[in-house]
Amino acid sequence: MGNMKISGTADITHEGIKKHFTKWKKYSFQAINELIANGFDAGAKRVDVIVDHNELHGLESVTILDNGSGIDINHCDSHFSKFNESSKHGDDDAQGAHGKGRLAFHLLCSSASWFTKCKKANAIIKIESQSLRNFIAEEIDSSNQHALLSSMGSGTCVVLKHFKENLPGAEEIRKRLETYFGWRLALNPDRELTVNGVKVEIPECRVIEKEVSIDNVTFKVDFIRWINKPGDEKSYNYVVSNEGRILHRALSSFNNKPLFYLSTYARSDWFDNFDKHNTSLNFSGNMQVNESSPEFRELKKRINRLSGEIYEEFLREFVDEKIEEYEAKGYFPSHKLISQEESLWRRSNTKSFVKKLYIADPSIFNNTKEKPLKILIALIDKILVSNENDTIFDVIGEILDLSESQIELLSDQINNSSLENIISTIEILQKREFAVHKLREIMVNHYKQVLETPDLQGIIESNTWLFGNQYAILGAEEDDFQRVALNLRESVKGITIVDENDFEPEDLDAGLSIEGVRRQVDLFLARKKLSFNSRGESYYQCTIIEIKKPAIALNEKHLKQIKDYARIISEHVGFSMEKMRFEIILVGRKISERDFDINSALETAEAKNEPGLVFSTKNDRIKGYVKTWGTIFAEFDLSNHYLLEQLKTKRKSLETKSSDQLVDDLKSPA
Repeated sequence: MGNMKISGTADITHEGIKKHFTKWKKYSFQAINELIANGFDAGAKRVDVIVDHNELHGLESVTILDNGSGIDINHCDSHFSKFNESSKHGDDDAQGAHGKGRLAFHLLCSSASWFTKCKKANAIIKIESQSLRNFIAEEIDSSNQHALLSSMGSGTCVVLKHFKENLPGAEEIRKRLETYFGWRLALNPDRELTVNGVKVEIPECRVIEKEVSIDNVTFKVDFIRWINKPGDEKSYNYVVSNEGRILHRALSSFNNKPLFYLSTYARSDWFDNFDKHNTSLNFSGNMQVNESSPEFRELKKRINRLSGEIYEEFLREFVDEKIEEYEAKGYFPSHKLISQEESLWRRSNTKSFVKKLYIADPSIFNNTKEKPLKILIALIDKILVSNENDTIFDVIGEILDLSESQIELLSDQINNSSLENIISTIEILQKREFAVHKLREIMVNHYKQVLETPDLQGIIESNTWLFGNQYAILGAEEDDFQRVALNLRESVKGITIVDENDFEPEDLDAGLSIEGVRRQVDLFLARKKLSFNSRGESYYQCTIIEIKKPAIALNEKHLKQIKDYARIISEHVGFSMEKMRFEIILVGRKISERDFDINSALETAEAKNEPGLVFSTKNDRIKGYVKTWGTIFAEFDLSNHYLLEQLKTKRKSLETKSSDQLVDDLKSPA
């Protein structure tokens, strides 16, 4: 073997080279990326990064080994003497920096050596950072070849030494490489990249596989939505050969979508003759296929449409998370002056509109600060229930860059969504009406009989909204809180004792059995849920509901019992936390006509506009309420009759509008 030695000089000055890397200084790790990319661009199926430290834990060397085609020393001058020029220009399958990436090493270290094996010839190429334009290439004997290359048929082993700065740990290096090369590893499952022997994985993503048929040609298209941005990779549509080589790429129309990153890869035998430049006949006389082919143009349209569907699905998921975030931060109006049912419907309707508006143009909310965002949502909430709600679409049309058809589509979606919310709310209210009707029948006509407590207990637990709108979402609580609260209840003197003073004389005269009533069990519910005040501070709202037997008339004894219960709670160590607030609700069929204390307390509390309030501590940490089934039913009728009628009217108008739109759609030609 001859000992060929070549000394060369790049056709640019040393300072000129360094100027090209000015923007890279903050991203010196890009030098490693470039050398790895060069390996893959040389056809490597595997690239290994090896980071060696010395005994003092200092960075000794970084080696990038690939099993690509290697560097032909006979043509080395044409590669290393040219800067910013490369045979890779115009090659969509190449990822390297097209003629300058190899010199990025100087950002990290002062010495780079390329050990290479090409066509069984062994060689080494050296460049020093002090003189970037000069290189030395020398053919070497196989015995002097780098040990990692000696057993390989071809490849390149780049060794970097004398570092100016340290590198992150191996795990962090892998994460960076996942971000930068993940899309290429996903595209070519047979390619492998390792760091100190540990494989670099494909980053988190969602893969959607589709088949598209156009004029009897089948295209397999992989849509990969990346959870995090894949390095500096933009959203591209790729044409890929069956071997995984990129034949063509073009920017998709889904760039600059916040947090949305999509790569699409189309494969087909149809691409075997694909040439993005040439439209002439090939040697076999067949027309070569390219970007101008009707099939390719139609494929682009289909891919764009499918990408749009994936983007809308992403937005829906993203918006749901945003709505939950807005809810937790208190951005939606609280509607304190209306019933819970109407408030829930208003909030659901406003959320639905915000979702649709977000999907139409996410930038409205992404670029809006907290206070303006709260004002915007509050205004939307007001307009949606006003007589001028149609004007909201005029405003949207003027502000957003939406076409008339997009505005109409948004309007249809809002109306349909509103109709669904209204129907759902009506169904809930009608079920509650039926529950109230059955309970009223029990309390009015069957209270003298011995009730089956488990049944009544189940009814109450499933319908906690009966005791007030604010209790509508009380769910089942963990056993420990219920158990502790029940144990405290049992320490209240006489709370389970029934005597003649607990009944109205007319009930006893009518044959009410005291012994029968004694066999009934008082109902008791204890619930605890996390709530937030107007300042966003969290606390536990503890609700305790004491339901007396339907035959009993509430009197001062029962009021004293729940006051004693409140005192015991205030003194209990486990319930002394400032972040726990208590509401104790005493419920019975009626208040005794002979009672003075309860009626007096109710009259005194009227000024606070809290129905049923009979006592509260100075800091309002513990409050007591007395409610009768009659007032509970009346409150429900009063608050929900009007809402039911209004919702039915709104439903009718929406249904009419939707029907007209459907008729118009059917009249239009397909």
